[in-house]
Amino acid sequence: MINTEIKMNPKTHLLEAEPLHYELQDVDEPNLIRELYEYTEIPRVSFNFRRSPFGMPAEIWITDTTFRDGQQSREPYTVKQIVDIYKMLSQLSGPNGIIRQSEFFVYSDRDREAIYKCREQDLRFPEITTWIRANKNDFKLVADIGVKETGILVSCSDYHIFTKLSMNRRQAMEHYLSVISDAFEAGVIPRCHLEDITRSDFYGYVVPFVKEVQKLSEQAGIPVKFRACDTLGYGVPYNGTVLPRSVSGIIYGLQQFAGVPSEMLEWHGHNDFYKAVPNASTAWLYGACAVNGTLFGIGERTGNTPIEAMVFEYAQLRGTLDGMDTTVITDLARYYEDVIGYKIPPQTPFVGENFNVTRAGIHADGLLKNEEIYNIFDTKKFLKRPPLVSINQNSGAAGIAVWLNDTYGLEGDRRVSKHSNVVKYIKKWIDDQYANGRMSVIAGEEIKNLVNRFVTEEDDGGNW
Repeated sequence: MINTEIKMNPKTHLLEAEPLHYELQDVDEPNLIRELYEYTEIPRVSFNFRRSPFGMPAEIWITDTTFRDGQQSREPYTVKQIVDIYKMLSQLSGPNGIIRQSEFFVYSDRDREAIYKCREQDLRFPEITTWIRANKNDFKLVADIGVKETGILVSCSDYHIFTKLSMNRRQAMEHYLSVISDAFEAGVIPRCHLEDITRSDFYGYVVPFVKEVQKLSEQAGIPVKFRACDTLGYGVPYNGTVLPRSVSGIIYGLQQFAGVPSEMLEWHGHNDFYKAVPNASTAWLYGACAVNGTLFGIGERTGNTPIEAMVFEYAQLRGTLDGMDTTVITDLARYYEDVIGYKIPPQTPFVGENFNVTRAGIHADGLLKNEEIYNIFDTKKFLKRPPLVSINQNSGAAGIAVWLNDTYGLEGDRRVSKHSNVVKYIKKWIDDQYANGRMSVIAGEEIKNLVNRFVTEEDDGGNW
């Protein structure tokens, strides 16, 4: 490794020594990084206090793999379902294309038919891309379809190179470069999926490999993209942690030492350690333009980064939705449940049945006074879902009042309070139910029947 000349960095506008040159470290035995990944122990997070600088790009976006990685953990979507979801993704993306691309399989007749049907919709966003393994036969499938960009699996940890591929590092590199060359010859932009990057020898393999790919890119005059894949969710968002677990270190290293521009850099994470969302946000903050995810996080094992989560992360980091229509998120959730038959876990943020529902009486009292007290934002505006209460023994009079106002659309002077006669009437009935041993929540239809009974038997002139 040698230092060369000092140059002005166009991003930092500082004089900097040209980055160290890293060459392939071709080892005889796989480096399984046992100091972090001792299989019979919980993986360790180690700190070396080497802090990467923030580097949020001027423009950031989201890419989708619902029809690729998202399908690897569930029964395949029908062609119609794919087309319907694709159209809703386009609505969610908005006119500025914040959801920039969507990734498809190409192996079955159904996969290819779905691509053709989605193309017929003539939508600008998300752009249709594909995914293949790193072999020439797979690439022919993509070339025949005629897409502009395809993902290519280029596993980069010794776990995969030695154990799965039965190769050494140099053999793996030469194999990958051969397939990537085929993509350039066909005029297709390759997106190199650096699988298992969080268990890789970052400087001994990843950086040298990425630089070799970029040499081919320069020769071909065709850009190349890189997707950093946290395949088992080992990445951590804490700055100052040791590679290869450091998300900020990976993103900064690919830019600084491998020369990958932000717009060619993408993060793909999994949620094995509950870090999919913060890791994706960290990738944005430290220089990746794109983060990749699936609708509702549906994916292998614990799932992928949820697209809907990154929509709201985007808005929080940028201060704007930039034209995204977040109400479509609710439409998508209903489509998954009502048409596809997929049950979204009720506590799932933004889309679960209970995400803005309260059962506690003290919370309901706050909602009755001002919904901002116990609601994260105007969920009716952004998700077509006003805050709700679920009625049980803990809801109290305030919970009943909130339920009645929301269910019957009572506004202004028509709103009932927790002291209203109809609320007292319903609360007495509910209290009696639980005093007599009831365990289940009170169904909406039961409350509506009580309202009708109150109006018929108790109301003496609209005195709710």
